[in-house]
Amino acid sequence: MKKRIISAIAMIAIFVPLLIIGELPFALLMTFLAVFGLYELIKVRENEKKFPTFLKIIAYIIVAILCLYDIGQVEFKVAFDYRVMAALIFLFMSPIVFINNNEKYNIEDSLYLVGSTLFIGLSFNLIVITRNFDIMYIIYLFLITIITDTFGLITGMLVGKNKLCEKISPKKTIEGLVGGTLMGTFVPTAFYFTVINSNISLVLLIFITLGLSLIAQLGDLVFSSIKRNYDVKDFSNVIPGHGGVLDRFDSLVFVTLAFIIIFGIV
Repeated sequence: MKKRIISAIAMIAIFVPLLIIGELPFALLMTFLAVFGLYELIKVRENEKKFPTFLKIIAYIIVAILCLYDIGQVEFKVAFDYRVMAALIFLFMSPIVFINNNEKYNIEDSLYLVGSTLFIGLSFNLIVITRNFDIMYIIYLFLITIITDTFGLITGMLVGKNKLCEKISPKKTIEGLVGGTLMGTFVPTAFYFTVINSNISLVLLIFITLGLSLIAQLGDLVFSSIKRNYDVKDFSNVIPGHGGVLDRFDSLVFVTLAFIIIFGIV
């Protein structure tokens, strides 16, 4: 627990100032985390089979480009360039022919790299864009993930008895889900209504925040299923007591992706 607390303080000391500064410093931090997040996804897969080194380097470069893509825009939107998708398909699928050895590199490997690169790059790019648009929105999303996770853990420890998804995450309980969702809805809703927009329908805001709280827990379970599939406890141990980058950002990634879908409503 002591190690976990010290790591949390260190993360806050680094993250919060850059979050407040925003713009390029925050974007560079997110780019670093995105590249390391991709490294973690590749690493768990490589427990079964190694990827060619040059393809991993290409993947890291593309993730960095995706994360920094169009970060100067003032509107909250994703302007995806299909040329990026075309380049990803070409770069990761063409080597299947040239390597000509399914044991070293095959279609499943290429699709894993395409999917992982797009998923991580676009998700962290969206976090950057959200911060650049308005810091209050990213604080709102952080509150949803942090409060949901914290009170889900506390409730589960105190009264949790009924398992939620035992095969994916043995420690999660239905009681933890309920406790995390209730507090993960109440606190961020109060923040949004008080700080961001008091003209919005409170009922609508409650339902949106509740949905995002549930999505935060869905994201946590999705990433837990990845770890379970590859038989690892954490994506890495880069953050003592907390695991890896993806262990900390799993919920935020899903919440941010969901938020851009419903942003026009709020």
